[in-house]
Amino acid sequence: MPRPRPRPRTRTRPRTFDELLAEGASVPTEGWDFSWFEGRAVEARPSWGYATTLAGRLGTADGPVLDVQTGGGEVLAFALGRARRRPPRVVATEGWPPNVRKAARTLRPYGAALVAAAEAAPLPFADGSFSLVVSRHPVRPHWHEIARVLEPGGAYLAQHVGPASAFELVEFFLGPQPEESRTARDPERERRDAEAAGLEVVELRAERLRMEFFDIAAVVHFLRKVIWMVPGFTVEEYRPRLRELHERIEAEGSFAAHSSRHLVEARRPGGPGSSGGAGGAGGSEAAASGRRA
Repeated sequence: MPRPRPRPRTRTRPRTFDELLAEGASVPTEGWDFSWFEGRAVEARPSWGYATTLAGRLGTADGPVLDVQTGGGEVLAFALGRARRRPPRVVATEGWPPNVRKAARTLRPYGAALVAAAEAAPLPFADGSFSLVVSRHPVRPHWHEIARVLEPGGAYLAQHVGPASAFELVEFFLGPQPEESRTARDPERERRDAEAAGLEVVELRAERLRMEFFDIAAVVHFLRKVIWMVPGFTVEEYRPRLRELHERIEAEGSFAAHSSRHLVEARRPGGPGSSGGAGGAGGSEAAASGRRA
């Protein structure tokens, strides 16, 4: 979602609850372009600036690069467009059909190939095929597959969703969640899983970030777009809770939640340390102005 900034002036006539529901339910959900939320929701960005950091790493990658679960390809396209030079070969995977079509269109101008691959399936590539594997917000990292397709010395650079992300919103609709749900995606657990797959985690940074929704249409669109937050969400089923939340936003001005993000870099031992672009992810690229997450 857009980063925090002053809200624009409101419309002369307030939108009704039903109008806002209809609007939120009609916006296309493919891809990871969140520009529709401008003025309706905001989310603070992690300090490391993943997309800009990725652009720097792509600019120093000497071997093939794989982007796992690319969504609509927007983040990879942003990074490729800003890299000082492009890797010799770039491939992306995506499994959700609407995103597959969008990603193929988005990435084609940058020379990146899109491979349709189910999220839970083995990656359709030979062992040691890539010097750099990247991912932004994968459903879950399949560490053994990541390790398998990396060449010796290759690197994995990713931004993951962390534990209890936006759970204020999740629990508003679903009620209190069990402890195992709240602690899923724990970065230290992911470190252990990565190491069990034979990778060496060289950087792990986590942040919790404020997000706000300024109208119920933004909530509806968010839950339709990020479908794992409230599984099976429909406006019809959750209409009473949506009305309650709408009235709360009208009275208080917004609904606040907190997202969790962590940056992870891991390497497959056995090759030159510079493979896939040397240096930790927190280098000068992350400090560049205009960075994106």
